Amino acid sequence: MSSFPEKLVDRFRRFKHRHFVPNADQYEELATYGQSPEVMLISCCDSRVDPETIFTAMPGEMFVVRNVANLVPPYETGGKYHGVSTAIEFAVMNLRVKHIIIMGHSSCGGVKAALDQSAAIQTEAMFISRWMSMLDDARLRVLSAHQMAPQAEKLKMLELEGIKNSIRNLRTFPFVKNEEDKGRLSLHGAYFEIASGTLSVLNHSRGEFFPL
Repeated sequence: MSSFPEKLVDRFRRFKHRHFVPNADQYEELATYGQSPEVMLISCCDSRVDPETIFTAMPGEMFVVRNVANLVPPYETGGKYHGVSTAIEFAVMNLRVKHIIIMGHSSCGGVKAALDQSAAIQTEAMFISRWMSMLDDARLRVLSAHQMAPQAEKLKMLELEGIKNSIRNLRTFPFVKNEEDKGRLSLHGAYFEIASGTLSVLNHSRGEFFPL
């Protein structure tokens, strides 16, 4: 039986003494009254991009979902398991969040797999290949519009297109569209540059990202 990583044991103890104890009243309130975040954030599970750290969020402030390449699947009720869709439904219908942010990032391994189709040629990578197929149409658009661009530029273009694609898919959920149409929910796109720490946000009317 493997032992729990000692490094994490040390870090938990540091968290308990430096963060939890000084904020014990806030944790007690969250435990008693539950959560009421105004923001849902859908981010990549890449270990280099942590939403709570980037936005210095305290517990209870953001409802975060992380998956490979920060993708939102289109609305559909077939199949059996819908982790991302379940989280969206809970955030919108139960928590009544006011904002949903799709946050992508630079050097995304999942998007790179979609761009060069590397997962598709690995028979053992069936989960990644199926998941990243959500970017097939976006990939073709990027390759068509940027045929002569360097691969790194194509990757960034697809990372940005992936964010827009997830926002489009969000609007296929009837309850998301309904809340947005009534002005009770806003959808946002954001892109984090790991090397520079730059955060760019999507201007919907222009369809472009601009740094903060």
